[in-house]
Amino acid sequence: MTSYYRQSIDDALEGSIGGKGLSQKSLDAAMAELRPALDKIRHWHASNELPLLKLPARRDDLAALKVHADRFAKFEHVVVMGSGGSSLSGKTLVALKDQGFGPVPGRPKLWFMDNVDPATFATLIERLPLDRTGFIPISKSGGTPETIAAFLTLTAAVEAKLGKAALATNVLAITEAADNPLRRLATSRGCTILEHDPKVGGRYSALSLVGMLPAMIAGLDCAAVREGAASVLDPVLAANDVAGIAPAMGAALSVGLAREKGINITVLMPYVDRLNTFGSWYRQIWAESIGKQGVGTTPAIALGTVDQHSQVQLYLDGPADKLFTFLIQDTAGQGATLQPGSDKALDYLTGHTMGDLLQAEADATATATVQARRPTRVIRVAEVDERTIGALMMHFILETIFAAHLWKIDAFDQPAVEQGKVLTRQYLSQRRKS
Repeated sequence: MTSYYRQSIDDALEGSIGGKGLSQKSLDAAMAELRPALDKIRHWHASNELPLLKLPARRDDLAALKVHADRFAKFEHVVVMGSGGSSLSGKTLVALKDQGFGPVPGRPKLWFMDNVDPATFATLIERLPLDRTGFIPISKSGGTPETIAAFLTLTAAVEAKLGKAALATNVLAITEAADNPLRRLATSRGCTILEHDPKVGGRYSALSLVGMLPAMIAGLDCAAVREGAASVLDPVLAANDVAGIAPAMGAALSVGLAREKGINITVLMPYVDRLNTFGSWYRQIWAESIGKQGVGTTPAIALGTVDQHSQVQLYLDGPADKLFTFLIQDTAGQGATLQPGSDKALDYLTGHTMGDLLQAEADATATATVQARRPTRVIRVAEVDERTIGALMMHFILETIFAAHLWKIDAFDQPAVEQGKVLTRQYLSQRRKS
């Protein structure tokens, strides 16, 4: 099966960087611990206890989703309202088509409203043509307060300007098939409602309709996204041992370094603008899944070359407490050829492309972290497209699941987050009474 990325962990091991690297013995021990996880993943897949593992092979749901995507693709703007994975899933995928300069021709501009700053919403309502804007609130539970607040604010604005009938044509909600606030609100307004699988957690929902609908509206080939995911999952399902399985090696490396070397921060640094939001997606899935019961590592994100000028000083000369993962695209020869003229100080640029410069800086930064004896992992991709993003998403979903197995925690709950939600409701109730 085709592989859409190449992972190397050699420069995170003791044999390459010395004392801060993980020994081969420790890596092998962690990999041995992961063997039972293969059976667990296969069981989840066969029993459908974890439906996200069935998604890479599915196409029937994409065909059913197309009619809704086609309807919303006719708007000039589409506003997606969600928190965490309900927003980051689509936002990460859509970034392949829109790097901030607008959508591809014939497609709407997608806006992901994942905060509840009232000034931002006031500006959105003022600036967007509401009659030519679609709205997609997403909440698995149907009770996410930020999504509910956004839904109430925006539907009130649409109704005030266009009348209640517009809500039925301009709004589509995604929530699970249970009695919940979002479903009740959407039903009372005549909005279309699509069902969120209750067994697919928000941060794991990128391959479901949560990520696929915005991606399809933006013009992505969603079957290709899932094909990329399958290229990573299928070898795991077929494997008799974890040897050579990239997500398992990544998990063993991260957990081993944390256990034995005090490496408690993991930095993801893509050298691709289109993967910048992918860093935020990764940060959530790792932090919310792994940070429990006093274990876990703290995910940090950076962007090359931007953060060479803001964070790399710390990375190379600060505390040796980080694992670095560089995502590097093979960009050599891409972009405009640089011709700086007769300035001798710029001779090193002459005849090279912008892609040559980007790749040289990526390789140089990765080499510098190795020379500074910091654990360094490199993931290389030839292209950044739907198959690549699907493969990377599935890699880090599985890496997270494998890491949770090593730490003996549940990768799918978030008890600390739930406590914050309870307190939020209490504070609002107390304020209303005062």
